Amino acid sequence: MRRFPLACAAWCIAAGAAQAGQQTSATKTWTWGFEGDRVNRAPTGFSFGRTGDGRPGRWVVWPHPDAPSRPNVLAQVDGDSVDFRFPMAVADGPRLADVRLSVRCKPMAGVLEQSCGLVFRYQDGQNYYVARANALERNVRLYKVVGGHRRQLGDWRGPVTNETWHLLQVEARGEAVTVSWDGEAVIDLRDRTFQGPGQVGVWTKADSVVYFDDFRVESLE
Repeated sequence: MRRFPLACAAWCIAAGAAQAGQQTSATKTWTWGFEGDRVNRAPTGFSFGRTGDGRPGRWVVWPHPDAPSRPNVLAQVDGDSVDFRFPMAVADGPRLADVRLSVRCKPMAGVLEQSCGLVFRYQDGQNYYVARANALERNVRLYKVVGGHRRQLGDWRGPVTNETWHLLQVEARGEAVTVSWDGEAVIDLRDRTFQGPGQVGVWTKADSVVYFDDFRVESLE
């Protein structure tokens, strides 16, 4: 499959642009590096919740020695083992339909799951798309969640490893959705369920403990 487009104009951020929620207005790009957030606190500019059962998750900013944008990461550290549990940290803005987004994620622990995901066209905790990678199953999948019910749209199997930083990316234009893993497009399909604007965020499942960094969002509108 084709390589994910990574135009420098969209993703090359000047020094200091990794501050929480900083917008590069010329390219309509938002970035979160979590460097301006207080350690051991939830990051500013995000709302938190979950789909399913169990606890909503504990999202904190932590220093991590190999963070892609040092020194901090966003960590989901509540390992509640309820299987149908999907904690999310959703950015308060922007709301976009046509969007390119990416995040660096590092699955750290979990017996049932070691999954990291990107949420887009998020309407509420029961209605959204999510692209996720699972280090235990060694796969990447795209789902839609409608009325709290999850349906798989696409699947790819390959090298997804824990305790390793990976790059998860999504591009959504109209009905077309492309999911990329470590720079390689692995899922490419069309779906019409959610075509209007929505929020974006990061996601985990069940008892996954995951670190996130360099969350970037670009408007394609």
